[in-house]
Amino acid sequence: MLEPNGPLPPEIYWRRRVLAIGILVVALALVIWLVVMFARGGDAPGSTQAAATSSSATSSTDGSSSKPSTSAQSSAPQASGSASATPSASSVAQGQCPDQSLAVRVTVEQPTYKIGETPVFGIVITNISTAPCSRDVGSGLQQVSVLTLDGQRKLWSSTDCYPDGQPDVRTLNRGEQAAFTVTWSGSTSQPSCAGDRVPVPAGSYAVVAQLGSVRSSVEPFNIA
Repeated sequence: MLEPNGPLPPEIYWRRRVLAIGILVVALALVIWLVVMFARGGDAPGSTQAAATSSSATSSTDGSSSKPSTSAQSSAPQASGSASATPSASSVAQGQCPDQSLAVRVTVEQPTYKIGETPVFGIVITNISTAPCSRDVGSGLQQVSVLTLDGQRKLWSSTDCYPDGQPDVRTLNRGEQAAFTVTWSGSTSQPSCAGDRVPVPAGSYAVVAQLGSVRSSVEPFNIA
């Protein structure tokens, strides 16, 4: 069966067979190549999708881990700069201007008082921010204290015997001031008005005023 039969020379039939076999081999190789390429092409999208999924998961993980850090930083600039986060003499009500927006100054009506006279102190609260600001500056929140001249000992405070006061919410424009006066009897006091109140002797003293955490400079005065 392998021996060619026909009117033509045998070599012609052999050539035709070789050509047919060659065509068959080429066609089979083409089919195999297409199958391989299709298989590779099918894997590529899967690999790309898997890589994309991995990248997305990493990004999500990084985003989740960064949220506590961002929250801590928000709390940090809210934990160090806010008066409500660090209560002092009195907490600032929510929505009112912070201590950083205010300046407090104390004055003495006259430099020297005689024993038996009642010194008068002035408190000036100024809005030093760039915008209008509201704040409760009631007498219960103001604190005026008389100290020894070296500042080592407090002799009297306006809130020792009168810790409560009516609210007094003021809206101060930029640079606007609110002024108050406090009269001192000239006697010592203790917190909750405990103990005996004793008139202070002649000498040199100092007075300081405070609202929240904002403290004034110390002003000296004399009792003679």
